Amino acid sequence: MNELTVTVTGWVATDPKLHVVPGGTDLVSFRLASTSRYYDRTSNSWVDRETQWFTVRVFRAAALLVARSVKKGQPVVVAGRLQCHEWEGQGGPRIDLQIDAQAVGHDLTRGVADFTRAVVDEAAKDEAAEDEPLTEGEVDDASVEVDDEALELADA
Repeated sequence: MNELTVTVTGWVATDPKLHVVPGGTDLVSFRLASTSRYYDRTSNSWVDRETQWFTVRVFRAAALLVARSVKKGQPVVVAGRLQCHEWEGQGGPRIDLQIDAQAVGHDLTRGVADFTRAVVDEAAKDEAAEDEPLTEGEVDDASVEVDDEALELADA
């Protein structure tokens, strides 16, 4: 099966939410807005194109790192598998573009970052997660605080 892999730059539109899915797998999701621009020579100005919206999902140990590192309003670069989900809304058919991220990082063309290597301590993470895993098909919209004890910062 061919999968469509994309790299998208944009701005984090919602604070990342940490969920626990069936089987106990950690999942972080957030919305990403990406607006491309072009230079219009007739008006001698930059023009924004239509904003594209994505739901970004990050799984397992990386989910804890993204939840701790990424905040609403920050510029990021996301690389992963693109999926398109169609559904019916009040205004008619809707499409949700979803990226299952393999990599998430801050866009350093728009700011400065200070990287610290982190090692996920699975035992501390398990103690910090008091929520029961979701049953199949159940959606958890409540965010969970990331316990800093679950993440051990390593000396690089």
